[in-house]
Amino acid sequence: MHGAARAGIFARVADPATLILIHGAWHGAWCWQRLTPLLESHGIRVIAPDLPSMGDDSTAASDVTLETWARFVADIAERERNCVLVGHSRGGAVISRAAELAPDAIRRLVYLSAYLLTDGESVAAEARRDTASLVAPNMIPVKRGITCTLRPEVLRETFYGSCNEHDAERAIARLSPEPLKVLATSLRISNERFGRVARAYIETTRDRAVTLEAQRRMQAALPCSPVFTLETDHSAFLSQPEALARILISI
Repeated sequence: MHGAARAGIFARVADPATLILIHGAWHGAWCWQRLTPLLESHGIRVIAPDLPSMGDDSTAASDVTLETWARFVADIAERERNCVLVGHSRGGAVISRAAELAPDAIRRLVYLSAYLLTDGESVAAEARRDTASLVAPNMIPVKRGITCTLRPEVLRETFYGSCNEHDAERAIARLSPEPLKVLATSLRISNERFGRVARAYIETTRDRAVTLEAQRRMQAALPCSPVFTLETDHSAFLSQPEALARILISI
């Protein structure tokens, strides 16, 4: 059921799951810096890693695959056990595969304006299908086709349209190249493993990276409950961190 995120008083969470925050394409753990303290102040343990080769991690992009990232996340989940994985954008494909690898360690998957793919689909194919998105037509391959970036002139509108100028400029300065191999890899999941993990979705209505139409098309194929709706851009962790924190606390 769709429902707008409502303002409310933060309550301290009893026996909370660990939240593992998985960033999206071109981003790193830095993108969660406003959200993390809001969650921690209410008794929630938060882990927000850089995926290998992203953010401050020095792994070579040529050494990274979707399986590399999924195994990395699954290993964290298995150490924590009682956890919720939150995947933003491309991070949705990573948490789906991680759930396939370690379903018993994960309480719930949360897709934040994320790619919620069915078995055999890839982020690249879904991005091309989303014809109103600014991502696919503005991608630029770099480093001999190992990584890609987006045209600089579209970054603000694609990711940070509802953010203030200062926040948008700081975020754009920290973006890093995205491994192309991950985007092109077909996701492998099953009903028996991934399918038994509960999943929720947080929509963003002004999204120019993963449009609302695409978000709802993917939910139609793999229904989620609950579903929340934020009237904001692709980067709710910057544009509406308090509202996003309330949603994650309620989940």
